[in-house]
Amino acid sequence: MMIEELRMRPFVRPLFIWITGILLQVVFPCRMYGLLLILFPLFILVCSGFVHAGQGSSCSYETRWVWGAVFALLLLALSIEKTAYSQIEIEHPPFVSGLQRLASEEQQRLLKPFDRLHLSDSEKGMLATITLGYRAGMDRTVRKRFSMVGVAHILAVSGFHVAIVCGFLSLIFSAFPRTRFFNWIKYLLTIVLLWTFVFITGLAPSAVRAAIMLSLFLTGRLLRRTTDGYNILAAAAFCMLVYEPLYLFDIGFQLSYAAVFFILYLQPRFMHLIGARNPFLAVPSGWISVTMAAQIGTSFLCLYYFGQFSLVFLFTNLPLTVLAMLLIPAGLLWALLPAGCPGSGELQLAVEWLVNNMLGVVDTFSRVPFASVSFRFGLDTMLLAYGSLLFGLLYEKSRRPFNLFIALSLLLIMLITLVIEKVKIWGM
Repeated sequence: MMIEELRMRPFVRPLFIWITGILLQVVFPCRMYGLLLILFPLFILVCSGFVHAGQGSSCSYETRWVWGAVFALLLLALSIEKTAYSQIEIEHPPFVSGLQRLASEEQQRLLKPFDRLHLSDSEKGMLATITLGYRAGMDRTVRKRFSMVGVAHILAVSGFHVAIVCGFLSLIFSAFPRTRFFNWIKYLLTIVLLWTFVFITGLAPSAVRAAIMLSLFLTGRLLRRTTDGYNILAAAAFCMLVYEPLYLFDIGFQLSYAAVFFILYLQPRFMHLIGARNPFLAVPSGWISVTMAAQIGTSFLCLYYFGQFSLVFLFTNLPLTVLAMLLIPAGLLWALLPAGCPGSGELQLAVEWLVNNMLGVVDTFSRVPFASVSFRFGLDTMLLAYGSLLFGLLYEKSRRPFNLFIALSLLLIMLITLVIEKVKIWGM
């Protein structure tokens, strides 16, 4: 069953090999061994050629394992070398390209229209953060309140923002005729504008991941190909890690991929359990199931990095998500449209109303007693927790007692680890 799953998703195997090379180089620096590793596939090919020459046969389907081993070793060696090169690069001052300077200048230009809004500095900082990814003006108190109520992801330009922009562009381009020519025009405009938004907002790993996934999905839909969410996710991760292997240790990268993976896996199961057939109940049920799946997938990482877990996230995500879905396109329109254009007065009132209400909801729930709990996981505890969760999900799918045994064993080890850590703290 596992082999069939991997065959259906060809990007999963090279992704695992590439990640293995990254971890090997980071944990056990082995760049020189990586160079030697490149010679080993050549040795395998030469030996295989002599064997088949002696047998009077050529490479066939039966020898596919040779080519698979050669590809895997070469990919592993390239991963080690690329990671070593990235480690050398971070020791030197980062080079700012002309495109990056242009993006920064464009971002500064788009921030100027926000000064015409009747908002406080903290409100303008929040608006700039949500719409353009400009964090310099963000008030730390406001950021802490967003984190307390479990919606900190709204402040960081991520897949959520990219999906909203893509949906907004699709709505605008839906007026185009449904012909093959205009389908290509819509596709090209969507891809260009989508990547322009991601570039201007700082190329955050989560936004790049979403842009790659949406680009692959839109390409597959245009070419009328069947798309698989897990394969697209693996392809996006592979492309990003080939470009920059150290993205693997970026918080945004980890949270983004964990959230999307668990949404893909858990959200359909939650919807099946809820069984909401009424369209008025299906939409909020879908939002709740997505929120729960993402929260389950990212909770252990949040406890490891931030030591905080929100207890009111189910109550805040739906209203704040709706407000953000309206605020992001409205804020971008306000930043792009010239002053005094028709409808600018109504747009200004809408943006100010959305900002005020979003902060109002956040402030209200942040004052709720025990809105969040502070509890920090260590690295070993986090890995044990995810191991227990993944084996638990495997048991839910396969019903094999072995998976349940592993899940419970890892959970027991995690609990023992937590008790030992607490005892050490109390002993101090």
